[in-house]
Order: sequence, then C-alpha cells, then structure tokens
Amino acid sequence: MSIDRSLKVKGALSRHRNVLNRGERIEKLKLEERWEEGDTIMGLPKVAHRKVVSSKKADKAVAAAATPEAAPAAAPAAGQGKAAAAKK
Repeated sequence: MSIDRSLKVKGALSRHRNVLNRGERIEKLKLEERWEEGDTIMGLPKVAHRKVVSSKKADKAVAAAATPEAAPAAAPAAGQGKAAAAKK
C-alpha cells in the first residue's frame, strides 16, 4: 500500500504553514521587539504569519518608480511643455 502525497516527509517544511510552534512564535516576537527575556511562555500574544506573494507587474512598477533616472527625465519634459504653452 502506498503513502498518500500529503503524508510524505520530503519537502514538508518547505511549504507555508499558518500555525507556528512556540519557539517560532517567540523568535518572531523577538524580531518585533515584543518579547523580553524572562517573560512567561504561557499566554503568548498572537503572531501573524502571512504568506507574501508578489506579482511580476507590481515588481516592475516599483522598480521603475524607484530608479533615480526616471524622475529627472520626466521633470524637464514637463517643464518644456509648460514653457511652450506659455509662449503661445
């Protein structure tokens, strides 16, 4: 009899899990500076663990807006349009 795909061990920790164990929750709280040494481990606050997904379009738009060459190139073109409109 074969083992179901969901029960196989290979790659089990590589996928996203919604529930964190106590150690992982404490690590996350330390990163957020919400945990101090000596705090009790009982009654830990909730920790959001969301899977972040980004699309290629959004990545390109953010990269284009972040480049310093894009903003100065657009500013003179806008300035020339105003000067031409003022002359008419």
